[in-house]
Amino acid sequence: MSSMIAEALARQAAPASIDVAASPLTTLLTIKLMQPIDRARWDAFVDACPDATFFHRAGWQRVIEQSFGQKTWFYYAEQNGQIQGVLPLSEVNSRLFGHSLGAMHFCVYGGVAAISDAARALLDGAADALARELKVGHLEYRNMVAAHPGNPAWQTKNLYVTFRKIVSGEDEENLNAIPRKQRAMVRKGIKLGLVGEIDDNVDRMFAAYASSVHRLGTPVFPKKYFALLKEEFGDACEVRVITQNGALVAAVLSFYWRDEVVPYYGGGMPLARDVAGNDFMYWNLMQAAAARGARLFDFGRSKLGTGAYDFKKNWGFTAQPLPYEYRLYESTELPDNNPLNPKYQLFIKLWKKMPLALANVLGPHIVKNLG
Repeated sequence: MSSMIAEALARQAAPASIDVAASPLTTLLTIKLMQPIDRARWDAFVDACPDATFFHRAGWQRVIEQSFGQKTWFYYAEQNGQIQGVLPLSEVNSRLFGHSLGAMHFCVYGGVAAISDAARALLDGAADALARELKVGHLEYRNMVAAHPGNPAWQTKNLYVTFRKIVSGEDEENLNAIPRKQRAMVRKGIKLGLVGEIDDNVDRMFAAYASSVHRLGTPVFPKKYFALLKEEFGDACEVRVITQNGALVAAVLSFYWRDEVVPYYGGGMPLARDVAGNDFMYWNLMQAAAARGARLFDFGRSKLGTGAYDFKKNWGFTAQPLPYEYRLYESTELPDNNPLNPKYQLFIKLWKKMPLALANVLGPHIVKNLG
């Protein structure tokens, strides 16, 4: 660890509200980087920490580094041999999309997960010192709950929401909870003979996802990324494929975490629109997840004013703002790397016209810098 980071941590190890001298154990807090030998106890802490999410798991380090070639720093705060907090960070450095440090890129949730204010402050200090050393434009925390309310050093942006809802163990109750018009779409898929299948690989899922994002004008992630997610997280990462008479209709890659299910990457073939493929897919997942014991359906992040936002709202889910936080360093304004930015509209139109095979080759080289 560099002397710059060490000095910054010494200055920021505890917030003003904590009396370090009055609590000798607090001085034993140390900051470390996760090593392979630490993975099991890192994940044990994440499993037990109320602040943590699936996206704090140690496996994301390997997935991000090997999929996108990005640098990562998985910090943890330790006291008397026990982990008190964790903060996974990754770096994106692009001439086109800027230089940033994030908690964490390619993940919808992140930031510090800790069980004490002292650990949280120590990890904040590590992130701040690293951001200064790397000379990034900004540092981003993808919080579910604001971590620095009222702190002028951190800014927020009203762009993203998430949709999370308690589900029952009974299919009939869950189906009746879906608003009437959306429920009719689910029934349409059932009537047309759609079925859900589980794959042990990502081949069909990637085909459906790549087709879907291409029609939206968005660069696709590399297939290797999805394969690594499945390999790294095993049974906690499910690939569900929807078919009609053997034909691929749609697919979704989902994460299981505690009593939650998180459909994370989904997409449909052109056929999906005609047969209510996406509607049936999420219902089929909800059924299976409830049977597996999941009691919270996390429909995931969406941008305000998008079709995905409207689709999830039509299911009876309530939008919950995501208070992502940004701390500026070399940059003078908040990042705006998203498809709603007018400067990307021409690119999106051209991308839609590109042959799918070519888009699948070029897409991964672009998307690795978006995070």
